[in-house]
Amino acid sequence: MDKFYIITNSTKDQDRKLTDSIVSYLNAHGRECLVQQAEEKLSGPYHYTNPELIPPETQCIIVLGGDGTLLQAARDVVHRDIPLLGINLGNLGFLAEVDRQSVYPALDKLMTGDYEVEERMMLFGTVYRGEEIIGRDIALNDIVICRDGPLRVVRFKNYVNHEYLNSYNADGIVISTPTGSTGYSLSCGGPIVSPSAAMTLMTPIAPHTLNSRSIILPGSDVITVEIGEGRRNLQEKGLASFDGDTVIPMVTGDRIVIEKADVSTKILKLNHLSFVEVLRQKMRNS
Repeated sequence: MDKFYIITNSTKDQDRKLTDSIVSYLNAHGRECLVQQAEEKLSGPYHYTNPELIPPETQCIIVLGGDGTLLQAARDVVHRDIPLLGINLGNLGFLAEVDRQSVYPALDKLMTGDYEVEERMMLFGTVYRGEEIIGRDIALNDIVICRDGPLRVVRFKNYVNHEYLNSYNADGIVISTPTGSTGYSLSCGGPIVSPSAAMTLMTPIAPHTLNSRSIILPGSDVITVEIGEGRRNLQEKGLASFDGDTVIPMVTGDRIVIEKADVSTKILKLNHLSFVEVLRQKMRNS
């Protein structure tokens, strides 16, 4: 690889010391590298990164921050079809493979072509009020539908391929990709799934029942979650959250249709370790 682009989180690399050091290292080896700072929130169609500023010849995007920064960047740049490498400047990271101590060996591997590219499935969700679309977005980890307002359970009606599946009385539901199986879904009791798989996980959040379990569905299935009526047929309020970021308000009768996105995130893998080995290390260090 010869042409690089850095998306840096100024909160994690406040003085840009590491960012500038990476640029200098790549330049010293005859490579090109430009930098964009992830913004707090962009106006317009993008969230934190403006992909229109990334040169068309870019071969790799290096994301400095952590899993959260990588998730934000992935959603903004996915249509550019450029592989991402995450450098973890935070705590436990499943997506950001490289840490501070292994930055320069990682850059050497990129420059010599010693890497693999993993395709990560994404989800696309569209929120409807009747037949009107009131919001839509994309997610690499998960789409969470949850209650909004007072602390009480909400009834969620679930459909698969437009056929009724079940209902949960719960605080919410996590619809997760395999990549997101080690995130919020895991904390709600969901299974860990290899990120190379193509499937969707449905996991209730604090369900009011004794026998609720995660449901694993083929990646090609279309999942619909509708906000049910509240007690005494009162209107309930809910939220649809995309990767813990974009939030779309919902009310009783609103529904979100979730399907596999027609784009995928490309993640660079340098360590050549199996998912089982990575998982073992993360679980040992957590």
